[in-house]
Amino acid sequence: MRTTTAWQSNKGTTDLERVTIERRELRDDDLAVRIDYCGVCHSDLHAIHGLVGKPVDGLVPGHEFTGTVTEIGPAVTGFAVGDRVAVGTIVDSCGECAMCRVGQENYCLNGVVTTYGGTDRVDGTVTKGGYSREYIVRAGFAYPLPEALDAAAAAPLMCAGITVWEPLRAAGVGPGSKVAVAGLGGVGHMGVKFAVALGAEVTVLSRTPDKADDALALGAHELLVTTDEEQLAQASGRFDLVLDTISAPHDLAPYITMLALDGTLSVVGAPLPTEVPLMLLTRGRRKLSSSGTGGRRGTAEMLAFAAEHGIVAEVEVLPSSQVATALDRLERNDVRYRFVLDLADLDVPLTN
Repeated sequence: MRTTTAWQSNKGTTDLERVTIERRELRDDDLAVRIDYCGVCHSDLHAIHGLVGKPVDGLVPGHEFTGTVTEIGPAVTGFAVGDRVAVGTIVDSCGECAMCRVGQENYCLNGVVTTYGGTDRVDGTVTKGGYSREYIVRAGFAYPLPEALDAAAAAPLMCAGITVWEPLRAAGVGPGSKVAVAGLGGVGHMGVKFAVALGAEVTVLSRTPDKADDALALGAHELLVTTDEEQLAQASGRFDLVLDTISAPHDLAPYITMLALDGTLSVVGAPLPTEVPLMLLTRGRRKLSSSGTGGRRGTAEMLAFAAEHGIVAEVEVLPSSQVATALDRLERNDVRYRFVLDLADLDVPLTN
């Protein structure tokens, strides 16, 4: 085994501890990646607090990161030492089931291996995530990072970006589409950017008007205040897609009523728990859907599109030693729009 330095959570708190962890030796189809930047996702908080079924003690979060290849296995092709790469929320799948065969490894019928808190398909160990200086990953689940993309700002594309990209593509969003994005956070702001670049007319949905300037700066057509009954009534039956990125529990009914004929409400913020007003779906053949990150084909497509259109996340970069600050501020929604940890400080030895 090889070792690296990481930030580890215990007892469900955001006061992470700097520790030494073990990584496997490279298998034939593995890459060793020096992690340079790792995004801080709201689902990291869910995992730390024990809300998603992952083991809490010994948890090393982080599933959206960019870095540099430092070593390759003997069977690896397409990568070389020194290449810039990106890694997302899954690091392995069976490769044989119906989902894997169509490029949706994220829905592997035999179970995906998540970047942290998952179970390795070969040796059964628990995976540890990107709040660390090195990661060992199957080459098939690493992606070349386009030179056009800044490494720090691109890290959130691997979760926040692909989380919105797949439902936008599944809904056929393009010129003439009317899209609403509920929530203007780490995931929501990526939804606005991608929808605008795809040619849609985009409206941001918010409980208050204070993000109107930000919404317009990101390319949205307008901001609609969902607590304003008049604005809500005018939005009835208006949108082809409502992309719901809100992570806190909330009422889905107002968003369903905004859907046009055959419109779709895609809930990607994973609000827990959620009640579904099914009868509202019958008023216009409305659809309720969700999406869990993305498969290899969609992720590669998303990165290429982002590079072509200059799309990255709006980030605040912090040294990884401030990970607790990032998590606590994220819990208070005090970030516009994504924290990214710079892992370089893990090379510096601790002093007594």
